[in-house]
Amino acid sequence: MLTIDLLRHGALQGGVKYRGTLDEALTPAGRKAMNDVWQQLQDEVDTIICSPLSRCAEPASSWATQAGISCVVEPAIQELSYGDWEGLTAEQIEYAYPGMLQAWRQDPTSMTPPNGESMLDFAKRTQVFLHHLIQEYEQGHVLLVAHSGSIRMLIAHALQAPIVSTRHLSMPYACWSRLSVDNGHISLQFHAK
Repeated sequence: MLTIDLLRHGALQGGVKYRGTLDEALTPAGRKAMNDVWQQLQDEVDTIICSPLSRCAEPASSWATQAGISCVVEPAIQELSYGDWEGLTAEQIEYAYPGMLQAWRQDPTSMTPPNGESMLDFAKRTQVFLHHLIQEYEQGHVLLVAHSGSIRMLIAHALQAPIVSTRHLSMPYACWSRLSVDNGHISLQFHAK
């Protein structure tokens, strides 16, 4: 059996914004929240796989070094690119692009943020990643350190749920979820622990 833990990065400096591919630093409290989860997992995890953005890669690399395990940087689990929305708050997006954010939240497949990545492309890259992960790591315990969007999408794939279901999954900072894979069958063990 394969266990896949999913950990969202902690809170970031500068408050809540649509960052996507912007590489911004964790707050001390955000890093502590991630460390608290790692403390519970450190004796179980065989491999860490992380997004290349420093809010995921820096803690993941540090933990892997401490534990003497490998840390694989994986671009496929990087956050959705929000294009022209990156670095903006929801209020700023609404001001600049009236109605678009609400429409995207209701049905993220119906439109794409200006100059951003389509939700269908995002779904495809995360689905391919999950398929390869399950093939490569048939057994063991893997920790994925990633983003709210990529983790939501991986959970949706695991549950064979539609893309729009990702808009209904709570994903607080340092959210911890677990998937298990047994003979190709994926199940969600817990979410938002």
